[in-house]
Amino acid sequence: MFKPLEILLRRIVEHGNLSLITHGGQALTFGDGKGPPIVARLADRRLERQLALDPHLHVGESYMDGRLVMEQGSIYDLLSLVHENAMAHPPPRWAQSLDVARFLTRRLAQFNPTGRARRNVAHHYDIDGSIYDLFLDADRQYSCAYFADRTTPLEVAQQAKKRHLAAKLALAEGQRVLDIGSGWGGLGLYLAGTTGCVVDGVTLSVEQLKIAEERARRAGLANAVHFKLQDYRTVTGPYDRIVSVGMFEHVGVNHYGTYFRKVRDLLAEDGVAVIHFIGRSEPPAITNPFIAKYIFPGGYIPALSEVMSAIERSGLITTDVEILRLHYAETLKAWRERFLANWETAARIRDERFCRMWEFYLAGSECAFRYQNLVVFQIQLTRRIEALPLTRDYIMHSERALERAEREGIRVQFPRLAGE
Repeated sequence: MFKPLEILLRRIVEHGNLSLITHGGQALTFGDGKGPPIVARLADRRLERQLALDPHLHVGESYMDGRLVMEQGSIYDLLSLVHENAMAHPPPRWAQSLDVARFLTRRLAQFNPTGRARRNVAHHYDIDGSIYDLFLDADRQYSCAYFADRTTPLEVAQQAKKRHLAAKLALAEGQRVLDIGSGWGGLGLYLAGTTGCVVDGVTLSVEQLKIAEERARRAGLANAVHFKLQDYRTVTGPYDRIVSVGMFEHVGVNHYGTYFRKVRDLLAEDGVAVIHFIGRSEPPAITNPFIAKYIFPGGYIPALSEVMSAIERSGLITTDVEILRLHYAETLKAWRERFLANWETAARIRDERFCRMWEFYLAGSECAFRYQNLVVFQIQLTRRIEALPLTRDYIMHSERALERAEREGIRVQFPRLAGE
């Protein structure tokens, strides 16, 4: 085995039962031998060098290409073991040298003018949509769910997420709402259907737009919810409420100032915005190179410090920040298990290589939320400090009212807010 790879693994893997079989058949063991055995086989000598010098890219790439083969245990088991150990024993600096270079050039990688942003979105979302039906809930909520506990079914947790966001928006019937990054339309349809507001949703995905428009027609909400293929930077307001879920990760660090200034310009004087996005509870870093290359080109998961500085310069007022810690780990676990259960169908739609790529994406992302300080932020913003009640009690009361309205199939009637 390439000696630096062995040194790297012996430094990181202190606990667990990991065996690596080289291309020549040599088996090396790492850890204390406790726990279920995890056995991986390396198909060629070149892979040993690649894993030592750039593991963040080549673990996923080699698994996708069939050069890293799991003989015992799954790729999730391998990633979980390594990431959990790495919390106490981080890799040496020489194993992170390429990540330093990526950090220095990250603004170039995240430069997302309108045309490039549209191509980046198409790379992930304008694939055969039936893939998403294999692992998402029926509403196609492709963002962090809101779990009451770890036994909550995915569908219930995704409904709770929409309810939680609606409560934070402090909606009233007839208000104009902008959904930036409206996806397949589930949130916009929920807001209009339960509160009677009028929603404009913008997306850069052609396929998502088609489905969202059809869903609005089927739900009888085509007059209340309007979806457009449009970049947020070209939208005109004003709007009483703005919501954005899972889109900010695609903005790019170069454009944070533009994003929040646009939100401010679009928001009515007494308006409220809620931005829901993945972030990191540590200093600024880089996008995982496998994710950047194969899954979300142009994407970036920001530190809270990067976001708050842009908000402060925009003129918006931060009225609430909530941190969802392990909710996305549980969401990704549910997605991963559903995808694996539908592997054969996914392979017929695409191929085995795609399935391994997608499995690695879901498994690696889940591990990142369990072990690598990734969280989800929900930031509430206003233009006027009096726009919302003094305490957060209205959020809980609104959630209860929304849940009752969902059960009874009626529109919720919220009391007028003190700030209105």
